[in-house]
Amino acid sequence: MNEPTGPRGERRATTLETGDGRGNPRETTVSYRVAGPAGAPPVVLLHGIGLDAADVSWRHLLPALADERRVYAPDLPGHGESEKPRLSYTTDLFARALRAFLADRGLDAPALVGVSMGGGVALGHALDHDVERLVLVNSYGLGADAPWRPAAAAMLRTPLAHRGWWAGIGSSRATVREHLRTMTGGAPPEDLVTDVHEAVASAAVGRTVASWQRDEFRPGGLRTDYSGWLDALVPETLFVHGERDPLLPASWSERAAERTGASLELFGDCGHWTPREAPDRFERVVRGFLAE
Repeated sequence: MNEPTGPRGERRATTLETGDGRGNPRETTVSYRVAGPAGAPPVVLLHGIGLDAADVSWRHLLPALADERRVYAPDLPGHGESEKPRLSYTTDLFARALRAFLADRGLDAPALVGVSMGGGVALGHALDHDVERLVLVNSYGLGADAPWRPAAAAMLRTPLAHRGWWAGIGSSRATVREHLRTMTGGAPPEDLVTDVHEAVASAAVGRTVASWQRDEFRPGGLRTDYSGWLDALVPETLFVHGERDPLLPASWSERAAERTGASLELFGDCGHWTPREAPDRFERVVRGFLAE
């Protein structure tokens, strides 16, 4: 599955040993984009959960980095053009997929850029493995709970309600646009509406979201919270956050940056999807940080 090289690079696929989330072997075919000079320093871009895929969050950043970097942007299992088997999708499974992808591509210590759930995966990896530089964007994994978690957990107890919610989001461009309006700092860009509409078309992606949420949304809070481990964070790190983010508050990144002495960039006019809401500024900030 090779796609000719274009502005967003070449699309390729590889088969990884990811396990099935229950301790059993399981190979999963993962699709990814790659761009930039083969000998350039590598950077891996990790998208978020459900509404996202490599071509969604990284549509603008991937070609912007490809002048100086060898850029890899995988569709995580259950997303985009990657295989979507019936698995137990957890943050741990996505972490295993990242480790397997890095080993498969021979990437020992690349830079990592992760948004939302992908930020939590990148942060967990950086706490245990060598990473050149780390960019965490509106990142998950920096707080113990969120105000919307109890309602989301309650909906998961009624599978038909969750399936209806997911089908409703993707039923038309108009419903995608209205859902994105609740996540972004204003009217969502139309090209983002188009990309998300394509990303949520598969019911299998909805199963991925429900599986991950069932594992993450616990009675007392969110399962993945690295805020108590940040003293062990070694690589130079940049936190980026939209100040209007209604899902993961900007205060998470502010506290994390203060605790670690890391760089912090707050985008006052953005919500949860900073890479797509302010792509030009976001690209300048990330390129500058990776070039230091």
